[in-house]
Amino acid sequence: MTFQDMRRAGALLLLLLGGAGRLALPAQAQKYRTAAGLRLGKNNFGLTVQQKVFEKTTLEGLGLVSSREVSATVLAERHFGILGPSLNYYFGAGGHLGRNKDTGGFGGFDALAGVEYKVAFVPLVLSFDFKPTIEINSADWARFPAALSVRYVLIKDKSGLFDGLFGGDKKKHKSKTKSPGGSRKGLFDF
Repeated sequence: MTFQDMRRAGALLLLLLGGAGRLALPAQAQKYRTAAGLRLGKNNFGLTVQQKVFEKTTLEGLGLVSSREVSATVLAERHFGILGPSLNYYFGAGGHLGRNKDTGGFGGFDALAGVEYKVAFVPLVLSFDFKPTIEINSADWARFPAALSVRYVLIKDKSGLFDGLFGGDKKKHKSKTKSPGGSRKGLFDF
């Protein structure tokens, strides 16, 4: 698959997702906490796991394999809605480490820009992204790969893993401060 084919596939995916996003009702969209699946690029493929940690932030781990190397990447990503909660664009950054059969170990820094669609009524997330990298101790000083990812939603959730930890919980909970006898309840009194 050439770079031109990847661009055409990405443009087609954006068109399809834009039309499908208008058909999906926001009330029917299911957000996710954890999703895992496959990532397919021009010269590599591998596994992807995405974990929601804050309301609009995820951490993504990639394990990639190509004909001459293996690598692992960790990315922090910030998501922004386009047409409700099902269609998002995102930006991120991170780093990677790997091993090349010819040159040995390498590492580098990654940037990321992409679009993601949570398929309505099905626990699948489709994404297309562009992930330029700066390489250290590699024959290439920079790479500019694009890839498609298909992830299965493992854990559905409407809130982030750390929501409320720093006082950002939007849900208001009513707590009873007095027991039926009229005295105040202690911290560990149930």
